[in-house]
Amino acid sequence: MAEALFFSFALFVILGVPIAVALGLAGLVAMTFFGHVPLMVAVQKVFSGVDSFTLMAIPFFILAGNIMSAGGVSSRLVDLAGTFLGRASGGLALVSTAACTFFGAISGSAPATTAAIGSIMIKPMVERGYSRPFAAATVAASGTIGLLIPPSITAVIYGVIANVSIAKLFMGGVVPGLIMAVALMGVEYVISKKRGYHGQEPVSMAKMIQALNRAILALFMPVIILGGIYGGVFTPTEAAVVAVVYGLIVGLYVYKELDYKTTVKVFLNSAKSTAVIMYLVATAHIFSYILASEEIPQKITSAMLGISSDPIVVLMLINLALLVVGTFLDNAVAMVLLTPIFYPVISSIGIDPVFFGVIMVLGLAIGQITPPVGLCLFVACDIGKVTIEEISKEVVPWLIVLILVLILVTFSPGMVMWIPNAMM
Repeated sequence: MAEALFFSFALFVILGVPIAVALGLAGLVAMTFFGHVPLMVAVQKVFSGVDSFTLMAIPFFILAGNIMSAGGVSSRLVDLAGTFLGRASGGLALVSTAACTFFGAISGSAPATTAAIGSIMIKPMVERGYSRPFAAATVAASGTIGLLIPPSITAVIYGVIANVSIAKLFMGGVVPGLIMAVALMGVEYVISKKRGYHGQEPVSMAKMIQALNRAILALFMPVIILGGIYGGVFTPTEAAVVAVVYGLIVGLYVYKELDYKTTVKVFLNSAKSTAVIMYLVATAHIFSYILASEEIPQKITSAMLGISSDPIVVLMLINLALLVVGTFLDNAVAMVLLTPIFYPVISSIGIDPVFFGVIMVLGLAIGQITPPVGLCLFVACDIGKVTIEEISKEVVPWLIVLILVLILVTFSPGMVMWIPNAMM
């Protein structure tokens, strides 16, 4: 049945069937024609795949990010970052990465972060003499921070599948996410220095204070989300709802950049994004059921431990797999498919599941800027009006640095677990 599953899935993908649909169809073909499993089992697995209170965090975090983006938050975050970083060499590139870091703490999505900041920053960078591919590559690479800086939608998916504390996963992503931001800024500074991309004129203290005042409500959103979770005031799912309410109040009544028409559009777009992810989780549950019934995870565990039982060696092998798979599959798809396979492996050798979850999120985040299916690359291409060939060549330095960050985090579990262990 497993052979039929993989063959059917590959065939549907080659035929151009959407991944989420291909997962469900492949599962149905394998169960019905080769496993002789009653069709009712597939229906039960689809329902149980999304029958989770924790998964409700996904639509609300998506909605909160879209509300804050449409409500004028992204422009205020860019202005704030510009007052502090704009004067350095490559100042606008550094501002883009800083703004992506701030916005990532609101949206939880890499493509959304790239779109929100890229729509504001790419044009000014090009007008200031930055090359168009460099500007697009900057926001594409910086958008990946949105997957690791909490709240992270990908971390929620991992937590639900692996039954791991979402709060701990969020806290574990803070330090690696900040290291990613600093590393990306280092790349931008070096390239800008070499190419002569100069910074802006210094701004006065009054301008800094003004920018901070304009962005203070936007900065409070991640404080409310993370502070409430860490303080035990509400769960991650409840925090997502609080974020939506807060975003609506700020956008409608404080910034006043949201109106009825825009709000309805935000809700519709959020519903569409949610439907894609939840349908993926539902159909992937059939896929996971067949893998479990055929003992595929146990066989993979035995094969990997046959190579080495050293945790570092196993993690490096998994990292390699994540980088390869992330090249072809979206991070949500890859997380749903790979977690049931790799989780038994790390459990058998005593690797902390929270630490491993952060590793998976980081490894798959790199795939967002890896051709040919790097979603952040395509978003940046569309906004920056560059070809995929141009941005693929330009993004290589960022790609190399992110892989080095992945290796650093892999060898430094204390870096990930420091905040979760201290606060929980």
